[in-house]
Amino acid sequence: MRPVIIAANWKMNTTPGDAGALARTIAERTREPGVVRVICPPYVCLAAVRDALEQEDVAVGAQNVHHELAGAYTGEVSASMLAGLATWVILGHSERRRDAGESDALIGRKLGRALASGLRPILCVGEQLAEREAGRAARVVADQLAGCLAGHDPAALMAAGLVIAYEPVWAIGTGRNASGADAAAMTDDIRATLRAGGWGSLADGVPVLYGGSATAANIGEFLAQPGIDGALVGGASLKADEMAGIVARAAVTAAARAAAAG
Repeated sequence: MRPVIIAANWKMNTTPGDAGALARTIAERTREPGVVRVICPPYVCLAAVRDALEQEDVAVGAQNVHHELAGAYTGEVSASMLAGLATWVILGHSERRRDAGESDALIGRKLGRALASGLRPILCVGEQLAEREAGRAARVVADQLAGCLAGHDPAALMAAGLVIAYEPVWAIGTGRNASGADAAAMTDDIRATLRAGGWGSLADGVPVLYGGSATAANIGEFLAQPGIDGALVGGASLKADEMAGIVARAAVTAAARAAAAG
């Protein structure tokens, strides 16, 4: 049975002075059985969040990692630098692709660094509005997966706990909404792409999260889909009330799946 995962991406928000308190509040208000919780603060807040969550069953993740271990890369952070600070990492987020020009090949190199360092990766894929309107959404996502996963062994990725987050970029902060059916169709396409790429039955075990402006109000629509295993939460993850609602609904899904599995 795939885990139900709620990962908070705080993006460029919070400071070392307030991040710990927010993380602790969220942790206290989201103690629900059966849900894997991850908080991904900015680099400068990793230590504060780690310390705040010391007594909580909540993982800490980084929002990015460099593709080299060390060198003349001013302002960058390597996988080895995250040792003791984070156990998860977000890779290929749409904002990194947009603002830093990250290619699939580069993201694939970052994935290799994450695996070698024991970081559990959340690999983001997703299409732009023009691509969806042109009927190319599934092809775009399939190409992203192929480019990012090229050269990586499926068994090794499964052992590392690979998670894929589907980000319909056109539904992030735009006021437009993806439907549960939209997201479910893409998660099916994602696993079909993996199977076609040599994963075979392993593809069915890869958790796929929804990452398009998830909130407490809409999360139920997505978690009602059997192929969706949680959410990568952006703006709503900075609000304890929102996170409490999201995780509570995720716990309902986790319980229902556990009961169905017997």
